[in-house]
Formats: sequence, C-alpha cells, structure tokens
Amino acid sequence: MRFFVVGDVSVDLIYRVDRLPEPGEEVAAKRMLYRPGGAAATVAAQLASLGHTVFLASRVGSGPLSAIALEGLKAAGVDLRYLQEDPEHPTTNVLVFLFPGGERSMVASVGASRHLDASKFRPRMLDTIDAVIVSAYALVGGPQREYAAKAMAAAKKREIPVFIDLGTGAVRQAGPELLPRLLPADYLLMNQGELLGLTGADSISEGLAALRQAGIERSIVKVGPLGAIVATPEEEALVEPFEVEEVVDTTGAGDAFTAGFVHGVMEGLPLLEAARLGNVAGALATTAVGAQGRLVTPEDFKAARSSVA
Repeated sequence: MRFFVVGDVSVDLIYRVDRLPEPGEEVAAKRMLYRPGGAAATVAAQLASLGHTVFLASRVGSGPLSAIALEGLKAAGVDLRYLQEDPEHPTTNVLVFLFPGGERSMVASVGASRHLDASKFRPRMLDTIDAVIVSAYALVGGPQREYAAKAMAAAKKREIPVFIDLGTGAVRQAGPELLPRLLPADYLLMNQGELLGLTGADSISEGLAALRQAGIERSIVKVGPLGAIVATPEEEALVEPFEVEEVVDTTGAGDAFTAGFVHGVMEGLPLLEAARLGNVAGALATTAVGAQGRLVTPEDFKAARSSVA
C-alpha cells in the first residue's frame, strides 16, 4: 500500500524524572535523551516498518535538530520528497517528562511544522496513493492547515480514504472549532480525553453520539489499558487490549495504534480486527523509550495472532 501522511515532525527531549519540580524548585533528571518524534512522523515510520510505501508531507528547520527529527524516518525508509526545509523557524520540539511506570507530561514548542507551505501541494501527489493520514495538529492553524485541507479535498475527489488522528494538544489549542475541520474523515481516531474535549461531552457514548450527529460515522476511541472502542452505524464494540510485560514509555503509543489500525483497514480486515492490530502496535510501542523507539513489523502481528490462537 502507498500512504500520504500530513503533519508534524519533531524532536523529543526526554527527561526521566520521579516528579515535576514545584515552582522555584530544581529536581535532578535520571537521564536525558534526544529522540525523533511527532505524531505524523511516528505514524509514517510505523507504517513504513510494516512494509508500506509512505510519503510524508511536513517541514523542519535548517538547524541541527532536523537531523535528529529525521533519523527514525530515514531508518524506516519513509519517502521524504515532500519534506520542506524552513530557513526561519526551528524544527518543532517537545519537552517530555517521563515518570516511573511510563506515563509522561509534555511541553510543546510549535516550530517549522506549522509553516508547511500549502502552495507546494499538488493534487497529482495523490495519483498513486491508497490512503491519506492527517494528524490533527496539522488542522490547528498556520499554512499547514491549508495544506492539510487541500490534501483531504484532493483525496475525497479521488475517493481515497482519509484517516484523521486527533491529538491532545490539537484539541486543547483549537477546542470545538476543530470539529468542522474533521468532517472529511472516513475514520477518526482519538483517545477518551480527546473525544470529550472535542465534543464537550461527559461520557464516551455522549461524545460518540455528538460525532455521529456532526456527520462522522466511523470513530475509534483508544481507552488505554481497556483497549479500544470501534463505533460505526452498524456496530459499537470494545476491542480487548494486548498485554505486554512492562510499560517503559507511553509516548507514541497512540500513533502506533493508528498505524496498526490503518494497516488493518487497508489490508481489508474487519474494523474490529484492525483495531486489534492497533492495540498490538500501541502496546509494543510502550516497551521502548521514545515515540519511534519500537517500530512494529508484520512478524509482530503474526506472533500476536499466534499467541491468542
């Protein structure tokens, strides 16, 4: 399969800490790491690791951080012909505080990704594409939003499926105004907090009803250790999680889920089975440090199927 991914490329600055400092206090980090990140970049790297041809449309700065941001993409074999270099804005970077047990808090600095030049998009870029995946961070604002809108419009004209992956930061920045920008989605993926923040609902069922009313018919809600909920006009079901022995870092787990789910859908699997692959990918991604520290492979999916057979 051939995928066109639109969104952010970043560098994650990861600090392993026991807790965040109080105002005026200093705490010592157990370790500090630079790792490639970004929601769209991670989805792209995961899909490439699964054997697909992946084109990434994004933008990085010209400074030294860009090499770190791109190392995972290059290693995975993502096609970067549509990557732009920004002479003024630095590569987007995220400060990640990683706590014992794998949970994290993040502080993002929006950089070059937001300035993806929409004038460089050409509909013919999608002539041989099987699906378009858009990170919701690309829909928040700046020229990147126009680029994403053009890509989705071209996809709809060609009847190419569009997957949109929400992000906590995107929902917080854009709020309910983000919802109309998501309507081109054939599949909308999110976690529980993003669903409630987007719709203003008090429960998952209420949030899903709001999305259906808005015109989004296929929603997938990642519910962490509980697995994932698949909601369509025909069915609504909870797909059980995939267990791993130890969670090291949850950064990028949701992006890995998205890649696994997209892979399953485009391979022709039923949505519940595609969500199971998403759960496998998301769980395996938590077993290493960094958003792209553990890329899934077709062999991982075969092994997971064997373990439950």
